[in-house]
Amino acid sequence: MTFSNFEELKTLSNENLVEEILNLKKQLFDLRLKKATRQSIKPHLFKQSKHKIAQLLTLESQRKQTSK
Repeated sequence: MTFSNFEELKTLSNENLVEEILNLKKQLFDLRLKKATRQSIKPHLFKQSKHKIAQLLTLESQRKQTSK
């Protein structure tokens, strides 16, 4: 999973956007669980997941502001 281009994320529909946010939050939770149970993890996935969640939440808030 590499950093996504923000322009690519803008093409997602609202439903896909919410679904992607939920999937990434679940993935981040699973990473934290693996870390807590001392399973092997790739530490860079924390940063990448948080970054993409932030991008998606920003896009979601922008869409809500423009739809008002």
